[in-house]
Amino acid sequence: MGMKDKFQDQAEQWQQQAKDKLGETRERAGQRGQERPDRQQQPERGRRPGDEERDMQEQFDQDYEA
Repeated sequence: MGMKDKFQDQAEQWQQQAKDKLGETRERAGQRGQERPDRQQQPERGRRPGDEERDMQEQFDQDYEA
């Protein structure tokens, strides 16, 4: 076996290990997401549901106060 083959085999082995590790990581991430399906998206801290719409209206009013 030549040096080129040896290094190529090593590179292929590292690639396969990286793919395996990525697959394991994705599985764990998927499991974490399934652990708490009842959890909903948390709103921004200190803001209430209507704040963004109110901010947009205030900005509109300021922009067109001619």
